[in-house]
Amino acid sequence: MKRAALYARFSSDLQSDRSIDDQFAVCRGRAQRDGLQVVALFEDRAKSGASVFGRAGLAKMVEAAKTGVFDVRIVEALDRISRDQEDMASIFKRLTFQGIEIVTVHEGKADAIQVGIRGIVSSLFLTDLAHKVRRGHAGNIREGKHAGGLAYGYRHTPGKAGVWVIHEPEAAIIRRIYSEYVAGDRTREIIDRLNAEHIAAPRGAYWRKNTLTGSNNRHNGILGNEVYCGRLVWNRVRMVKDPDTGKRISRPNPESEWHRADAPHLKIVEPEIFDKAAAIRRERGHLAPAYRRKPRHMLSGLLRCGSCGGGMSVKGEDSGGTRVVCTRYREAGTCDNQRSYYLHTIEQTILGGLRDHLRNP
Repeated sequence: MKRAALYARFSSDLQSDRSIDDQFAVCRGRAQRDGLQVVALFEDRAKSGASVFGRAGLAKMVEAAKTGVFDVRIVEALDRISRDQEDMASIFKRLTFQGIEIVTVHEGKADAIQVGIRGIVSSLFLTDLAHKVRRGHAGNIREGKHAGGLAYGYRHTPGKAGVWVIHEPEAAIIRRIYSEYVAGDRTREIIDRLNAEHIAAPRGAYWRKNTLTGSNNRHNGILGNEVYCGRLVWNRVRMVKDPDTGKRISRPNPESEWHRADAPHLKIVEPEIFDKAAAIRRERGHLAPAYRRKPRHMLSGLLRCGSCGGGMSVKGEDSGGTRVVCTRYREAGTCDNQRSYYLHTIEQTILGGLRDHLRNP
């Protein structure tokens, strides 16, 4: 008797866990009709079929196939395995190489033609779904609702998705920031005062420079977000999935593709004040054209300050090489460690220690 493994998956955490049990039930029925013995169950809950990354159940199934645990794999439909053409073809090729058949509940044994057609249909489904989601977001913008994440200074309205209301304590901080900025204060001076007064930052433990200035080509940050002057802006970025990691990455869209809508109920500062702040940013160079980011160093994101535990960032270069300093001291003034360190000295120390460790049996 041939041995069968069952695989089930559902996409969203909004779906019921019963979906897995229902898929297993119909797969067991197929195994019984075909006279197969079920020897293994694999599942992925709340995992998208657009990528194979992060799907532990699928990975375990592929590894089990290499050891000959089962002869047939049963799924409710091929899109449970993957909705990506490349991934679907790759899994089919590997299972076929192991001598394992893929059987669907309603269509029987899958072949190369069926895999190819289903892969195309699934990919078109994902593309069509993305278009419909974007259409829904555009409709929300026209109605004065917000289609993105919650901005500092606002709160959600319970039971009304996308409807924001002004949170006055934070709105007062925003007005203060704009007032001080248009009066001539530098961003560093503003964040130093906010941190010294222990005012809670939007994200993280302290205020940073980019909390105010944001990104040059995305018009975000407190001094760049047009929602504060009563204008909703949508489609500033698009999300793409890295085929090598499966992670979603945001990329800026040209301003000609942005959507704007008036939202006077969300206005915290007057448009004249907002425009004046934008003019000051241009004069100071904060709105200069975006530049290509330099390659990251070997230990980027790994170094920590010995005094406060915060991260370390590049301070600059001199005749001795690149120097790093505590980010909290540099950006927020909340750490007393003013010392800078040569990066090449740290890298040599780390590599020397690793070399000695790996040479020791």
